[in-house]
Amino acid sequence: MATILSDTSRTFSEYLLIPRLTRSSQRPDLVDLATPLSVVEQNQIPRFSINIPVVSACMQSVSGTDLSISLARQGGLSFVFCSQPIEEQVEMVRQVKAHKAGFVTSDSNTTEETSIREVVDLMRRSGHSTVAVTSDGSATGVLKGIITDKDFWEFEDDLDNKVKQHMTPIDEVIYGNDGVSLRDANELLHKHKKDCLPILNKKGNLVALVFKKDYEDHRRHPLELLDDSKRLCVGAAVNTHDYSDRVPALIEAGVDAICFDSSDGFTEYQMEGIKWIRENFGNAVVLGGGNVVSAEGFDYLVENSLVDFVKVGMGGGSICITREQKGIGRGQASALLDVVQRRDEYFKETGRYIPICSDGGLGNDTQIVIAMAMGADFVMMGRYFAQTDESPTPKTSINGQMYKPYWGEGTRRAQNWQRYNDGMSSRQMMFEEGVDAYVPLVGPVAEVLETTLYKLRSTMVNVGADSLSEFREQAILTMVSEQSVVEAGTSTVFQFSSNRELDNSDWGNRG
Repeated sequence: MATILSDTSRTFSEYLLIPRLTRSSQRPDLVDLATPLSVVEQNQIPRFSINIPVVSACMQSVSGTDLSISLARQGGLSFVFCSQPIEEQVEMVRQVKAHKAGFVTSDSNTTEETSIREVVDLMRRSGHSTVAVTSDGSATGVLKGIITDKDFWEFEDDLDNKVKQHMTPIDEVIYGNDGVSLRDANELLHKHKKDCLPILNKKGNLVALVFKKDYEDHRRHPLELLDDSKRLCVGAAVNTHDYSDRVPALIEAGVDAICFDSSDGFTEYQMEGIKWIRENFGNAVVLGGGNVVSAEGFDYLVENSLVDFVKVGMGGGSICITREQKGIGRGQASALLDVVQRRDEYFKETGRYIPICSDGGLGNDTQIVIAMAMGADFVMMGRYFAQTDESPTPKTSINGQMYKPYWGEGTRRAQNWQRYNDGMSSRQMMFEEGVDAYVPLVGPVAEVLETTLYKLRSTMVNVGADSLSEFREQAILTMVSEQSVVEAGTSTVFQFSSNRELDNSDWGNRG
């Protein structure tokens, strides 16, 4: 007969934290939320870390270019979905990597012979008031000058005039040389009281633009996740079918981390892919495996020191119906606790610390806090980000409320046959493991994350922790009963007004 485990499959909502001593020197704004994404070898620093413990799910309705850029600017990381042609995924990665902190690739360009009328149209379409004038109208042509909306009067000047009649010619343009540091570039802007500084190579070709407004914007985003070249960081997902073609292309595009996107990572198919990547690229790429829900699955993926991090979770996502369809999975809290316990034992045995990603089963901000207390190094979320302005799906009005479509990678809509194919030659999805739904629009990523992360920091102070590692060590959790859940609510009073729709604390329960 089957082996029956004695423990109950539990969720995050069944636990509460017990307060510990809060020191007088502690404040939420002083709490450090940085966490490793790559394996931490004994007495060494991790090869790759993120500044906040949040990554976005490898989903079509979540991790597009705009979301990836916005999340990296907040200090987190997106994993661009792999259920698309390789060249399209690679292009998404390239677009994110093109956002070098302070150095922007010029995407509004013209030539000297272009009419002012065309420039006005370009400015309206792009929303940019500064246009680079190059020899061929490209972003990398020889710079001939700069034209801004201050160089002409739209309703007074002849719009058939040529750009060269109104632009600031190259002889009068203040510019920086390729290789200049961002600090020096900003000093040139300040010294010459300019709003834009072109960066040129030795041949006079335009390389990038540095804007005063971007300097101010960077000051507002001190946790931006950047690589050694000051470009935004981005991750990408791969499957077990075309990794030998997809991974090299992603690495060439500059991807910072890769993870296998699979509902079940405890398979020989994934192990073959992991081994192939390590044999061909060594430790040059940060590599994640999963998903698993047991200590046994964790041991399989970390065999021979192959993966950097392990994703935990099966069937806990809001649009995932794997447990209903197949009767397989595990409550997210139970799965996480089991894997974390084995991770800690593995660390004591080998001196290697393997970061754990809790993927799914998160219904609100409080449950994110509980997941971190239970030992997760970071969480992966789909619905949380699908509800934001930057997710790649269009806004839709339903009965006066704005929504966004959200679907799982296990739906026919996603056509992600690679994620669920069992090795047979057919590309037909025999049954769905996800649903197609709508989620309410909650606003920009920056605003939503601000609330979530403040709650996490505040709770960490309540437990006397200044970092996530201290939080894991000092957290004491208690089980809750049905009655304690009732006691914690507001069901015994009448609320005259409610701002729940303005608060993302219940983001998992709406829609």
